[in-house]
Amino acid sequence: MSESVYKIIELVGTSDVSWEQAAKNAVETAGKSLKDLRIADVVKMDMKVEKGKVVAFRTRVNLSFKYET
Repeated sequence: MSESVYKIIELVGTSDVSWEQAAKNAVETAGKSLKDLRIADVVKMDMKVEKGKVVAFRTRVNLSFKYET
């Protein structure tokens, strides 16, 4: 078994549709500049509210990726 090192970053994705879409937006955006993404762990979900109406869904994601050697 080889040894590996992973970095974990925290991201917040947003969507006007759903928490799931917000998480997907965060991961897919990160995937454009980070290589070898491994695990996305949803740690918090909340909503932006204006005038008593939900206007955005926000999902906080811890995302890990493998360091290149």
